[in-house]
Amino acid sequence: MFLGTHTPRLDEKGRIILPARFADDLADGVVMTRGQERCLYLFPRDEFERMHERIRQAPVAGRDGRNALRVFLAGAHDEVPDKQRRVTVPPVLRAYAGLDRELAVLGVGDRIEIWDAATWQASLQQIEEDFAQGDGEVVPGVL
Repeated sequence: MFLGTHTPRLDEKGRIILPARFADDLADGVVMTRGQERCLYLFPRDEFERMHERIRQAPVAGRDGRNALRVFLAGAHDEVPDKQRRVTVPPVLRAYAGLDRELAVLGVGDRIEIWDAATWQASLQQIEEDFAQGDGEVVPGVL
């Protein structure tokens, strides 16, 4: 399970060093793709394959469903981290997420999210306020 917030930098070649605590789970390869709210999702390859299988079996009769698949899968990039735990963030994904040098890398359970640090901080303020003020279930039946 991926947990925590990390603050690596994007290097001049568009690479990111993944947190050491995630290394074992990502050693067999990763898939990076567009996420919601203008972040990037990074999955271990086997988790991405499981997700793809679920997506493949879901009905996509509506335009919104087909477009979501297009955005999610067509922009996907896979690779194996190098010995220094680096992976390349392709230019199209850097542009989508508005990534600059300073990043926020979040462990969110089954995936990692990669955010521009300033964008994440601005979002986090609102997310924390909404969470603190919430008086109902955020995740039905769980929290």
